[in-house]
Amino acid sequence: MANKIVCLIALFIATCMCAAIVSATQGVDVSGACLVSNWQCLAKGGYSFGIVRALRSNGSPDTNAPHTVYNAWDGGMKHVDVYFFPCYKCGNAAGQVKSAVDYLKSYNAKWGTTWLDIEGTQYWSSSQSSNQQFFEEMVSELKSLGQTIGVYTSASQWDPIMGSSYTGGSRYPLWYAHYDGRQSFSDFSPFGGWKRPAMKQYAGDDSDCGCGVDLNWY
Repeated sequence: MANKIVCLIALFIATCMCAAIVSATQGVDVSGACLVSNWQCLAKGGYSFGIVRALRSNGSPDTNAPHTVYNAWDGGMKHVDVYFFPCYKCGNAAGQVKSAVDYLKSYNAKWGTTWLDIEGTQYWSSSQSSNQQFFEEMVSELKSLGQTIGVYTSASQWDPIMGSSYTGGSRYPLWYAHYDGRQSFSDFSPFGGWKRPAMKQYAGDDSDCGCGVDLNWY
């Protein structure tokens, strides 16, 4: 009987481990052009989603984005999102995000979530209230454009830029960065009103299949 119990426990643990492996979803984000062949290589390597930069830090649409989005779909990605790196100093928050969305749509690009990249205190105002207003103007415009919104940030970036007590982003899914090389949320601590994350960027500035990538998991 004891041996049977041990075997059953071992089987249960193995089943749980297999389920965890099966449910893990890996993907990459890119800030440059990637060809269909690059995405095909990434798909063969076990990556199933891509996130493409579509707004540059100078406040202008990324001209690589539409074809990189096309290529990601054609290369076998099951999900394709975009991210916007806004330019506070350029002003016109609503205009920036609208121009990026309009640019993608002018090429009939298709994507899921539009992630707002909130990082780098050097890119933002020293006034957290001004940063909050800029963020809210971007969100408002994206909502009016019918976009599904997410936020890319981490506590080390969000708190000094937006303020540790500001929770205006927590209504939207959180994609956070922690380069610990682990596909796990066990390192996550709540901040900014977020109780749990949707996705983790666990490695950055990598190169795979001929593309510069960051590695992500959920």
